[in-house]
Amino acid sequence: MKTLVKIILIAILAFVFTSNNSAFAANSKTETLKVTGNCDMCKARIEKAAKIDGVTKAEWSKKDKTLTATFDPSKTNIDAIGKKIAAAGHDNDKAKATNVVYEKLPSCCQYR
Repeated sequence: MKTLVKIILIAILAFVFTSNNSAFAANSKTETLKVTGNCDMCKARIEKAAKIDGVTKAEWSKKDKTLTATFDPSKTNIDAIGKKIAAAGHDNDKAKATNVVYEKLPSCCQYR
């Protein structure tokens, strides 16, 4: 009897978690954004800055200079992500980093 209860409980939990993930996937949005940077330190900084509330995935390509972000549009948008990245020192299609923030970047990360 205990085994049957455990199996039913596991089945219910699996259904609930699967339902939530598919519901989120239906509401998620993926967009790309041109973001200027040079190196792996830039990549880490850009991806960290992009992971604001509502963003589930952020990946920057050093080769293409593009960030691909997957997010919940009810919580954030590509403009907010761009502003956060600019605040970390990286110019992008949506916002430009201030000179003060840009000048604090390590020399290998300065792209201007």
